[in-house]
Amino acid sequence: MTNLLLLGSGTQAFAVEKSLFELRCRIFVVVSETGNYGDCSKYVHKLFVCNKLVFSDSFLEHVKYIIVSEGIDVVLPMGDVYAEFLSKNKEELSQLTHIQIPDYDIFMKGYDKNQLMSLCNEKGFPHPLTIDLSKTDVDDKSSFKKFPFPGLLKPNCTTGGRGMTLITDYENLCQKYPSVHKKYGECHLQRFIREGGRQIKVQLYIGEDGSLVVSSVLDKVRWYPVKGGSSCCSVTVRNDRIVKICHKILKDLKWIGFADFDTIEDPDTGELLIMEINPRLPACIGAAVCAGIDWGEVLFHGALGKSQNKYEYREGVVLRHLGFDFLWFFHSHDRWMAKPSWFHFFGDDVHYQDFHFDDQKPFWTGTYHNIKKLFDPSFKNAKSGTSAK
Repeated sequence: MTNLLLLGSGTQAFAVEKSLFELRCRIFVVVSETGNYGDCSKYVHKLFVCNKLVFSDSFLEHVKYIIVSEGIDVVLPMGDVYAEFLSKNKEELSQLTHIQIPDYDIFMKGYDKNQLMSLCNEKGFPHPLTIDLSKTDVDDKSSFKKFPFPGLLKPNCTTGGRGMTLITDYENLCQKYPSVHKKYGECHLQRFIREGGRQIKVQLYIGEDGSLVVSSVLDKVRWYPVKGGSSCCSVTVRNDRIVKICHKILKDLKWIGFADFDTIEDPDTGELLIMEINPRLPACIGAAVCAGIDWGEVLFHGALGKSQNKYEYREGVVLRHLGFDFLWFFHSHDRWMAKPSWFHFFGDDVHYQDFHFDDQKPFWTGTYHNIKKLFDPSFKNAKSGTSAK
């Protein structure tokens, strides 16, 4: 048996835990709070709850203690903050266990949204027009004379849309920028891409030599909240062009291991624009898993330096988040015209992000956890930044 530690849980962990268990992994999980999907799975051998600040010395010592005391062979991140933690402490932790993640300077060039936009601008990769506010005097109106408002004020390093704020004009920027900057740190201003285009996610695993080991592409066809939130229905698609672009970006960064790209289609041009890199499995990765790519095995073999298997995946595999998709139905005006149909609950190619027949406890526990979050004012405020308030 191989002892494997997941930092964080969520539906991305839920999507790969069965596969990791079948690879003869004894699965350990570290979370800051219980009640999420991945930490309730029957495949979890042992759960650790640690509410220490992730970048504190005490959290690092706690993780090191778990690695040594439990004989952990591999550590995988299931959240952005845990991926950054592993990258930042890669040299020290690699002496105790196996980790596959970019060095910290490379990691931040991709994870920091502003640095990623700078690279895209330098190399000519498709991306929205972006102004680096750390190098621009916000009080100088002339600096924004050619910027095509509306725009999105975006913190350089946050997850889940936190801090993102719709900016209608220059005066609105002056009003909103100080509070966002104070709470989230350095920011950038990005051209707002109007609704109507697709949201495409691209997953890649890059070998030590820069080669593309495996990739998958997902079309987020529905999400909740409806004005910009987490995926509640995704479909596997093929798009070799965007995969090649994302691979080139990672090669320029000298990135190794896993990366997940968020792209948005400009409805005026039909072009997919690079938005950000997530350095861990996305929550909707189950669509690619059900379509034929064993992402758990890919990450596991990559961390151990084992040879990788070849994968092909099917197009048209649908992954629904049952809880969020019900909320989407009650809030969206497109409920009757949605494709794939909202009423299509069963079929060989219909699967569920939050419900597995052979492992049902996570659905009930995770759903209850999400209901509590929906009534948490701080959570709702964090996720509602793109509305004009």
